[in-house]
Amino acid sequence: MSAAFDAHALARLFVETRAHRAQLDSLPAGLRPGHSDEACAAQDATLRALDAAIGGWKVGAKSADGPIQGAPLPASGVQPSGARLAMSAFGRAGLELEVAFRLGRRFEPGSGPYAEEEILASIESVHAAIEIVASRFAAWPDVDKLWQLADLQNHGALIVGDGVPYDASYPFVAPVMTFEYDGAPLFDDTPANPAGDPRRLLAWTVNHCVSRGHALERGTVLTAGSYTGMAFPKAPGTALGRIEGLPPVELHFA
Repeated sequence: MSAAFDAHALARLFVETRAHRAQLDSLPAGLRPGHSDEACAAQDATLRALDAAIGGWKVGAKSADGPIQGAPLPASGVQPSGARLAMSAFGRAGLELEVAFRLGRRFEPGSGPYAEEEILASIESVHAAIEIVASRFAAWPDVDKLWQLADLQNHGALIVGDGVPYDASYPFVAPVMTFEYDGAPLFDDTPANPAGDPRRLLAWTVNHCVSRGHALERGTVLTAGSYTGMAFPKAPGTALGRIEGLPPVELHFA
């Protein structure tokens, strides 16, 4: 980490911006992460500044063999299906329909590395989830990628439906799904996760987390990227995601 970068000051700026429902035009010198380690340090400092436990991790990749990035999610931002949230709290909010995984065991900080087989064996349940994507930057999504990563990878909230036991034969690459807002479909294309099978992201996430000194508690939710792209509702309403074989997930924007 460069001496010029101040992760704690950046975290305070993010927390103040979030609290005042404001947006940033840019970052001052000294608060601009120059590489992923500095962005991750800002993530950790943000969770400390919020005095927040980690309730989940969001993770994604732009292609089936591309690099993976992730961010911890404050526990207060992980909500059950049926959550009613103020739309105004998120600024320009994007909605994505995702598959999330809940862990059935604890992983100790500094442990590992863990093989993919051990990670998959630890999955307790699988869930449909709606991610609210929101940024502290006015120009988002046209914002430096490292700034977005530092900003908890554009985390707004994660709404998690009820789960079903993990079944390795489930069609994770191409599940059948619908995503609606007040009854109108939010996407027209065949749903697909750009990462391919989202399970390929899980071993990276667990090993990345524990290598950063975080425990992964039993019950932690890992959400693994959108199948539908991002939709931007213009008014309050209800989002309903249905993924075949999983209980539905619902969000009410007030």
